[in-house]
Amino acid sequence: MPDTFQFSLTDDEKRALKDLVHHTIASHLSGADADPGDAPTQRLTEHLGAFVTLTIDGQLRGCIGHVIGDKPLWDTIHAMALQAAFNDPRFPPLTTEEFNAVTIEISILSPLTLCPDPDLIRVGTHGLLIQHAGRSGLLLPQVPVEWGWDRLTFLQHTCNKAGLPPDAWTKPDANIFWFQAEVF
Repeated sequence: MPDTFQFSLTDDEKRALKDLVHHTIASHLSGADADPGDAPTQRLTEHLGAFVTLTIDGQLRGCIGHVIGDKPLWDTIHAMALQAAFNDPRFPPLTTEEFNAVTIEISILSPLTLCPDPDLIRVGTHGLLIQHAGRSGLLLPQVPVEWGWDRLTFLQHTCNKAGLPPDAWTKPDANIFWFQAEVF
C-alpha cells in the first residue's frame, strides 16, 4: 500500500460534501425528502467507500459508513448522512436542537486490501478491518490518534469493536485489512 492515499478533493468538493450532509439531515428533520441531486464534479461520482461522523462538543453522536465503493461517492455520502444522524444503533435519532450543535466529519476510504504484515501498520495512516470467527470490526485511521493508542492497542481495540478477544488478530484464520482515508 502506498504511503498516502492518492485520492484528493478540492476545497470546493469538500465543502459540497459537507453541505450535502447538512442539507440531507436538515431536510429529514423538517419532514422533507432530501434528494441529493447530481454530484457537482466528476470526482464526486467515483466509487469509493465513505463514513460520516457527527460529534457534539467533541463527543461522538453518530458514525456510519459504507466500506465498499459500490456506488458514486455523492450517493454514499447522502445515504451515510441519514444513517449517522438517524440510524446509528448507539444513539437515539438526532433532534433539531442537537443538529444545531453538530460538527460533521467525512472520511473517504481507499479500497481495502489484505495487510501483509501487522508490523507495517502505522497509527494515523492506516484504518483497520479485522475479520475472525464470522465477526468483523472496523476503526478509521483517526481513531487511534484521538485516543493516543499505539499499534498493538489499535489492533486490540479493532478486535474489541468486532466483539472478539483483543488477541483475535493473532489467530491464523484472522484477516486484517487495511486502508487509508481522506478525512475532513
